Amino acid sequence: MACRVSLFAAVAALLTVAGCSNYERPQRPAWRAQAENACIAEHRVHLSRFIQPRTRDIDGPGICGLTHPFLVGALSGDQVQLDTVATLDCPMIAALDHWVAEVVQPDAQARFGQVVTQIDTMGSYSCRGMNGQAGAKISEHAFGNAIDIAGFRLADGRRITVVRDWTRGDEQTQAFLRDVHAGACSSFTTVLGPGANVFHYNHIHVDLAMHGNTSSGPRRICKPIPQTTIAGPPRRDLLPDPPMVEEEQDMADGKPPSDPESLHPGPGGLIAAAPPAYPSPGSAYARAPEPSRGAIREDGAFVPEGSAHDWDATSSIPMRR
Repeated sequence: MACRVSLFAAVAALLTVAGCSNYERPQRPAWRAQAENACIAEHRVHLSRFIQPRTRDIDGPGICGLTHPFLVGALSGDQVQLDTVATLDCPMIAALDHWVAEVVQPDAQARFGQVVTQIDTMGSYSCRGMNGQAGAKISEHAFGNAIDIAGFRLADGRRITVVRDWTRGDEQTQAFLRDVHAGACSSFTTVLGPGANVFHYNHIHVDLAMHGNTSSGPRRICKPIPQTTIAGPPRRDLLPDPPMVEEEQDMADGKPPSDPESLHPGPGGLIAAAPPAYPSPGSAYARAPEPSRGAIREDGAFVPEGSAHDWDATSSIPMRR
């Protein structure tokens, strides 16, 4: 009997030690929630029929997820549809709206005389490694902080696709795709298009990863290096083109969190066509968000408190998303 009691005591002691060990769930870097809260506090996203908050946050597996996820079916005041409903965080929605308004639509008007009415995508939130590779470093898609652009549809129904038109489209279509790629480099911190690596032959990846900040703004990764083109209808004379100007880019590699996660598709579902169901008083979205530790600068970059060591993207890796 004494031996049995001793055995039970030993097991209990082991369990106590195990409970005090460091086997804790990994934590999502704090700057991500801070950036979401700051964006919401500054009202950079407006709810509409096609932009609605999810009823709950997305928490895991692992460090995947969003504090304030939104379901997005359209951008630019509901004028530009997405081909599928995307799950994104507030900063990404605001950056996409800025890119569409300042780059995509002006260039489409200049080159084609009409606007873009739909953006075709290849993925938003998904808890996975970069490029969907098992065991790879975790992707910005795992935080709703990225989206893949596959193409555009114009008002007349014309479809422009990255996989076909980047190299085989007519002169104006190729120039349009290169312009929207180059313009994205000022709205996002990571932009990868065809030529960046073998994984991006058919889409343009954009995200807001934290690569650190410089005196002139956030560090950016933009590949391939953009070439400035001159927007306008096809030339009708035989005069030569003006000299090309290559804009200087501030580029740096970044390292997302090192915890690889198993493949995990993002949430599906459609946004109802009914009028928007705005948050009721007392709901999580009706309440003001917790004060963020950091601020969004005039250039749109979120600057968290602390040093670069507090971020999750500060060292060099091969360019893959």
